[in-house]
Amino acid sequence: MMTESNTLSRPIRILVAKPGLDGHDRGAKVVAAALRDAGMEVIYTGLHQTPEMIATAAIQEDVDVVGLSILSGAHMTLFPRVRDLLVEAGREDILVTGGGIIPDKDIEALEGLGVGRLFGPGTPTADLIDYIQQWAGANLTE
Repeated sequence: MMTESNTLSRPIRILVAKPGLDGHDRGAKVVAAALRDAGMEVIYTGLHQTPEMIATAAIQEDVDVVGLSILSGAHMTLFPRVRDLLVEAGREDILVTGGGIIPDKDIEALEGLGVGRLFGPGTPTADLIDYIQQWAGANLTE
């Protein structure tokens, strides 16, 4: 696994959010803890966030990555909306990634809209840590 010290002299900043009405945040909390343990600076927004709240928080907190956890089936609306809001605010440099119960055809469609890699249930946290660290190494500068 690539260590963060190989890419940046500062921690990767990531906002983990649960958009929409989905009330299950156990997985998001596990992911947030794993990212923190990997040396990233994690902001967790909690349950029931709107895309507007998430984009605003991402900009205010000056994060590098937004990680959305969506189990409600609203992924085709929520991922693009957060991405669009960030682009409209001039922050297309923020990676929007995440996971949930998302069919393969929807994953392909979302990635085609500029959403980063998406992860399904049971994905080892090391996989998403590696992905974020590799993305940061290729896209972030001091």
